[in-house]
Amino acid sequence: MARQTHCACTSVLVGKAASLDGSTMIARTEDNVRACAPKRFTVVPERRWKRERFVSAGNGFAMELDGAALRYTSTPEGDPSEGLYEEAGINAAGVAMSATESTYANERVLALDPLVEDGLAEDALLSVVLPFVASAREGVRRIGDIVAAHGSAESNGILMADADEVWYLELATGHQWAAQRIPDDAYAVCANRISIQEVDFASDDFMTSDGIRAFVDENRLNPRPGTFDFRRIFGTYTQQDRHYNAPRVWFGQRYLTPEAVQQPEDLDLPFIRRANRLIGVDDVAYLLSSHYNGTAFDPLGSDGDERSRTRYRAVSLSRTQEGHILQVRPNLPPERAGVHWVALATTAFSPFVPFFANASDAHPAWERAGERPEGDSAYWLLRTLGMLAESRYALAAKPVDDFLAACRQKAHSFVVATDASSAGLSGEELTAAFTEANRAFMDELLADARTLVQDLVMAGAEDSRLSFEMDANL
Repeated sequence: MARQTHCACTSVLVGKAASLDGSTMIARTEDNVRACAPKRFTVVPERRWKRERFVSAGNGFAMELDGAALRYTSTPEGDPSEGLYEEAGINAAGVAMSATESTYANERVLALDPLVEDGLAEDALLSVVLPFVASAREGVRRIGDIVAAHGSAESNGILMADADEVWYLELATGHQWAAQRIPDDAYAVCANRISIQEVDFASDDFMTSDGIRAFVDENRLNPRPGTFDFRRIFGTYTQQDRHYNAPRVWFGQRYLTPEAVQQPEDLDLPFIRRANRLIGVDDVAYLLSSHYNGTAFDPLGSDGDERSRTRYRAVSLSRTQEGHILQVRPNLPPERAGVHWVALATTAFSPFVPFFANASDAHPAWERAGERPEGDSAYWLLRTLGMLAESRYALAAKPVDDFLAACRQKAHSFVVATDASSAGLSGEELTAAFTEANRAFMDELLADARTLVQDLVMAGAEDSRLSFEMDANL
């Protein structure tokens, strides 16, 4: 059965000692094969499963769910008929999850352990994992257990974090996988390739599928005996990797570790990197919004030539449906720690909006995402903004940059002010306060976005080629 998958994303993971304020951060763009595949932003309430059968609408994957499921944030499809694709969220225990970074395994390993048609896939991953785990490490183990029992339908990378640890798990084949804890003082950028390199089986910072070494040894799959380079054994080294995948990793590492001299088509860029400074939310947002800014490869830029500007696939695309930064802040209880930053539609033109995860619901405009443009949907408003900005980029670049800068300042002020105003609250009172504050801030940014859309429409009308001036009255 042919299934549509969300086959192109870019991920950033940041350890707590590598960030400005000690937060852990996992972040990703979610891209689609279509330019318009509307997304919602919502809060899924807690519930109790009683040995009930979960069945995916995407590929028929099924498993039994039992026990308490925590409340969590998520960004599901506007149309769930082909699967929920909840993609990203923070649960009530302060665990963050982003799924998935689509990857590709090579033909040798897939021939020996093919993907399982009705196994665990992207559309179901968040739904059957995030509500049931109390730590990032537990999330990795749960995914591994599900794959052992049901197999994996896709090669995928999954990001997990809590206040202490950040993990990246790669499902390579139907049953073989590896996961690595990102060192506290490090970051990683991933872009549709298997990324994990040397696996240390004696370290608590790695987890793998049972029997993976025997699988590799018995089938003579290791091109470098004496090591266990997961990328070399299971990954791909193709022309597509050079033009579609590796350049995005190069750009991310160029931004955060500029002293490293690297080439955009290098297929052996390191997975783990140290930045030359502490990393903030705005740095991660910049990477998720980027299109090789300031280089000859920018499709919206004026440097280089037509060939260079279309040579590499950028991070932010017209096909980007949302971006998220899942921030788990330090030295706070779970009910205060999680902030889910969400940018609907093309991240190059949409603001990242901070949402305190301990809320009972989101905002009606963020919850609404019909199949066609509509005025009361945040997704469609921001999709319209992106279309206007790109179509008249020379005219729109300055006002859009000013708008996004103002949004960043307002966002940081909102987080500080909300922390202060809610300092004496707990329990249901705190949840209610966060819910109200989130909605008010979302209202403010919606109003700002509508004003910018109006300004761009009016400026575009004045800039029409259907103009001809003779005198003041003609």
